[in-house]
Amino acid sequence: MDQIQAMRIFARVVEAGTFTLAADTLQLPKATVTKHVQALEDRLKVKLLNRTTRRVTVTTDGAAYYDRAVRVLADFDDLEASMSQVRATPRGRLRVDVGTSIARLLIIPHLAEFQSRYPDIQIDLGVSDRPVDLIGDNVDCVIRGGELSDQSLVARRVGNLDFITVASPDYLKRHGTPTHPRELGDPGTGHNSVLYFARVSARRYPLEFKQGDEYIEISTPSTLAVNESNAYTSVLLAGHGVGQITTFQAHPHIARGELVRLLPEWTQVPLPVYVVYPPNSHLSAKVRAFVDWVVELFAADPLLQR
Repeated sequence: MDQIQAMRIFARVVEAGTFTLAADTLQLPKATVTKHVQALEDRLKVKLLNRTTRRVTVTTDGAAYYDRAVRVLADFDDLEASMSQVRATPRGRLRVDVGTSIARLLIIPHLAEFQSRYPDIQIDLGVSDRPVDLIGDNVDCVIRGGELSDQSLVARRVGNLDFITVASPDYLKRHGTPTHPRELGDPGTGHNSVLYFARVSARRYPLEFKQGDEYIEISTPSTLAVNESNAYTSVLLAGHGVGQITTFQAHPHIARGELVRLLPEWTQVPLPVYVVYPPNSHLSAKVRAFVDWVVELFAADPLLQR
């Protein structure tokens, strides 16, 4: 039995929660994954996993072995990398997932630069605003805005997204220009607020306004909510209402006269942006290269304030 391979397979089963998902992400037959875990248990003479028809859970011995195994595997990979000079030339398949607006406006326009710098890295770029299970989806890292909900993940803050309030000239021609946030929440004014809602929880996020010690949230009237940032911008461009998008998204549309900034004396809370990766694997050369490159991109863009 290849001890290192068996340890890798065992760790993947623990992280994935099922033999089937572990086999899929490792691109191995399920029978091979099961065989290696059983051989590892026979070798150690302990039960590492409790198996059910739907899921596997870790025994007490298995949890202790897993904690040590991931450290050993990380040290082993570091040793291999240092001896083969992989760190000098990062290579391999890199799976990343990026929010839609950041992907469209920042990552994709500069991707050729990254590929020129690191020609031996092959990128699988996932683009969505939905939450990603880094372990279950076998993703190396994600770029996401907002405070982290899973404190077990490792995150590097790369910048902030600053929001402004905007509407299209056509909308303002039909409904007038608001002079105070409370006008947006008054059905009598005829204004409509376009909101963003979360795909999983379906929670609608209000428009937020802050001036000094005064804080106002506007969630009604709203006849439309959208759950994807590029579509949200398109809705505002089409004149459906007043909304809040990042200066990063709004800047080109304002410059072309397609959107108008409203209520500039009222500010919104900036949204922190993080590069996030799983805690149970060391930061490989290819992930480190990508993270450092993303940091450079954010630092170079004046609209992505640090």
